[in-house]
Amino acid sequence: MADEFSIKQVELELNRLRDQLQRKESVTDGKGSFGDVLKQAISEVNELSSAADAAIQKQLASGETTDLHSTMIALEKAEISFQLMMQIRNKILQAYEEIMRMPV
Repeated sequence: MADEFSIKQVELELNRLRDQLQRKESVTDGKGSFGDVLKQAISEVNELSSAADAAIQKQLASGETTDLHSTMIALEKAEISFQLMMQIRNKILQAYEEIMRMPV
């Protein structure tokens, strides 16, 4: 059971790193627009939130997992990514408001 869990954890991490690398390549190639980058970031936050929900379901509801540490790590990853997304949103709104206040 522990080996199976660690293999799944490694696969998830490799997939996340591969996706992150693909996003960086698309941005540096000039093919990805700002909107695409934001959509990908929101998608990643949603995935982390879903992973945290699944970890909670396994830990608390069904009692499948006895590893409380991985559940808490998933929750914290989701929380931090959501906070980062909200700060980015706030900065974007501030920039938009600043542009709107500029005299034309």
